Amino acid sequence: MTVNRLRPRRSCLAVPGSNPRFLEKAQGLPADQVFLDLEDACAPLAKPEARHTIVKFLNEGDWTGKTRVVRVNDWTTEWTYRDVVTVVEGAGQNLDCIMLPKVQTAQQVVALDLLLTQIEKTMGFEVGKIGIEAQIENAQGLNNVNEIATASQRVETIIFGPADFMASINMKSLVVGEQPPGYPADAYHYILMKILMAARANNLQAIDGPYLQIRNIDGYREVAQRAAALGFDGKWVLHPGQVEASNEIFSPSQEDYDHAELILDAYDYYTSEAGGKKGSAMLGDEMIDEASRKMALVISGKGRAAGMQRTSKFEIPEA
Repeated sequence: MTVNRLRPRRSCLAVPGSNPRFLEKAQGLPADQVFLDLEDACAPLAKPEARHTIVKFLNEGDWTGKTRVVRVNDWTTEWTYRDVVTVVEGAGQNLDCIMLPKVQTAQQVVALDLLLTQIEKTMGFEVGKIGIEAQIENAQGLNNVNEIATASQRVETIIFGPADFMASINMKSLVVGEQPPGYPADAYHYILMKILMAARANNLQAIDGPYLQIRNIDGYREVAQRAAALGFDGKWVLHPGQVEASNEIFSPSQEDYDHAELILDAYDYYTSEAGGKKGSAMLGDEMIDEASRKMALVISGKGRAAGMQRTSKFEIPEA
């Protein structure tokens, strides 16, 4: 079967699976993705009941236009298998992905894939429909990120989990996502680029993790712009106030979107019989060629996914 693995994920909203009020509110927020959390956002004693709460809201809620994800607990805990079985058996037809945290090896992804396949076959669901989002949260996971990215055809995203990662490498900072004091460069550049390369090499999406100072929107914008500039597809949001900023930052500007669409139209024309079958041509003062087309496809794809509308049109030049 064909599954869209490149869904819009500019903003990925975290919602505690044990909080019905938050689960209700999340349905009306303009986030591209909502993930209902059974891991860190749920106290251990609340996890069993939260599974059933999540099933109820997935089946009865209105998640129109949103990618629906559940974050289960990681494989080193006693909760993972029951998280997956309860949620997928109960609401698998209304679920897009399972997010697996603290992924350290490809085998952990394979184990989740096998369990999902068994449940899908047992329940009569389409096999392979439910995707996997792999969260990298420590040094071992980062070292194995390329193998993790190729462990299953279900994998859709590679996600950076900064809080646990910072703790795992003893980074000298208590502010998640901020630069540690005393280091003059970007302490996250290598981490982000390694995740991005693994994702892009395998046609996956790369997602930046949370920024915990939820009322500091300027701070959120700064770290989100860093990830967007590198080429990441989106970022987690922990508060409704971060959603608008994330959607804006991970969408192209109107000017860039219009320009990308013009390049695509112009290149199609100039490489056609009517346009002279040219390998390169001029669009205003700019030379465009196949490389230009590939770059434009990235920007236009992001704009179309965001629902942007063109404000300019390519005009065929007069003979």
